[in-house]
Amino acid sequence: MPGLSKRPSKPELIVHSASPFNAEPRPDRLAASFLTATPDFYVRSHGDIPEPDGPAHRLAVDGQVATRLSVSVAELAARFAAHEVEAALQCAGNRRADMQAVRPTTGDPWGVGAIGNARWSGVRLADVLRAAGVDAGADLHVAFSCLDRCEVGGERFRYGASIPLAKALAPEVLLATGMNGAPLTPEHGYPLRAVVPGYAGVRSPKWLCAITVRREPSDNHIQQRDYRLLPPDETGDAPDWSRGVTIDEMPVNAAICVPARCAELPAGRTEVSGWAMASSRRVARVDVSCDGGRHWHQASLRHGASPWSWTLWRIALDLPRGGQELTVRAWDAAGQTQPSTPEEVWNVKGYLSTAWHRIRVTAI
Repeated sequence: MPGLSKRPSKPELIVHSASPFNAEPRPDRLAASFLTATPDFYVRSHGDIPEPDGPAHRLAVDGQVATRLSVSVAELAARFAAHEVEAALQCAGNRRADMQAVRPTTGDPWGVGAIGNARWSGVRLADVLRAAGVDAGADLHVAFSCLDRCEVGGERFRYGASIPLAKALAPEVLLATGMNGAPLTPEHGYPLRAVVPGYAGVRSPKWLCAITVRREPSDNHIQQRDYRLLPPDETGDAPDWSRGVTIDEMPVNAAICVPARCAELPAGRTEVSGWAMASSRRVARVDVSCDGGRHWHQASLRHGASPWSWTLWRIALDLPRGGQELTVRAWDAAGQTQPSTPEEVWNVKGYLSTAWHRIRVTAI
């Protein structure tokens, strides 16, 4: 089973870690297309890329169900109705670099590119769970087990995470075999992954091999001792994870993709563009400033047909000569917006970096 030192074929990505392989696209590539091309989609890995058996790869379903299942990927496609969902996935550590500019955090220094919007295809997780006879009204959790092996603090284990049963039964949640009209590529979970729209990417695990319906959340390290929002006074190497909030739904966020940070631009009319996300809520407004947030201008928005996709925004601003601080903030349909500075949301893991996104440019 090869490790991620055998790098996926993604030459245009900004690589943060070669093993495990973690990389994101240039920001301008994200703003170039409403659907993120598979080669431009960020890769977040916690261990090696396994080599499963393709269509013969099997998925087990057990735990608090009436009938245990064991089905191959090919049998899933033959037995259950096909579905698609257009959805953005975003790493909980997206924009961590902004927090690291305040003071150090753990984790890779993600810029604004640990996010992507794709069309996912497969079967509904709800259909598979109902075929196994799950009690849809029970207060249960659906735990995912995967083929990739992780190592944390000298401990080796297979990747695992869980979601509440109520979310697992939602019609948008898929057991996905395809991405953007083609089979999943190895780095994106071939041959089978979960896609849980609206939740942090950690809850959409790749290389899925087993689903267990449980009374409690998964006891995997990833679920119990990671991907929790810790309070700011937890700064040591051994935090008290019980003080953390499990990260499922993602808060409202936005980023500037064009122009590039530190760009030199002609003074005058300049197009500024980027992405915004509000999890299960609609992005209602995006404001952009060229003076660090003293004055705001409203951007035009491009929404997808799916409530789970991102929103792309753009605006033309008149930039005077000299240094400018471009700033963006988004508002969701509930009237919620972003904190103004990363100091307000800093945490030692660098999760949920949602402060106003700011870049410096020079107009000449």
